[in-house]
Amino acid sequence: MTSRKSLFAVWVLVLSASAFAIDNTPPGPLSPPSTPSQKARDTAAKAAHEAQIAAQKAADEAKAATEQAKVNAGQISKAIAEAIRRAAQKAAEAANRFEEKANASAGKALDAAAGAVHEAQEQGEKASAATKEALDLAEQAASKVIASSKEEAEKAAQSTRDALQKAEEATRAAALAARDAAQQTVEAAKGSKATPAQPADPRPGR
Repeated sequence: MTSRKSLFAVWVLVLSASAFAIDNTPPGPLSPPSTPSQKARDTAAKAAHEAQIAAQKAADEAKAATEQAKVNAGQISKAIAEAIRRAAQKAAEAANRFEEKANASAGKALDAAAGAVHEAQEQGEKASAATKEALDLAEQAASKVIASSKEEAEKAAQSTRDALQKAEEATRAAALAARDAAQQTVEAAKGSKATPAQPADPRPGR
């Protein structure tokens, strides 16, 4: 009986030692946090850059339309009203292109620059809305040159100038936001390079 108890005690010691060895096996190396691929970083940077260019174009067109309206302030003619309408239309089209580019950039944004990219997207929507409103008023002003009195035509022209001024301010703000988004995206792309995983040490117990 004693020998059986001794044998049982030996087995308990062996099993306990084995369990201890298993529990103390060091874990393998942790995988590094996932980072955007080089292609994703390049795509994001390109999209942000294209949005910046489109935003600056929209700002330039809106400024040109505003100047066109200011230069001809107080002058009422079909030719002048039509010239202002065309300038407002170019500004609205440019703002729409920027809004499209800003939306595309937001869909490819890197996490580190997402806030700035989405801010540019919001500013693009505001600029697009402002230039559309200015275009609508410019079209009304052009139609009132012939169909309305001089006083009404002058009021319509003044409303157009005011709307174009607001559109210029909105597109200028959008251009600044797009520039900031592009800069942050480039910085994020440079700082997001993946760190290669370290190979596990093949030596036991290491």
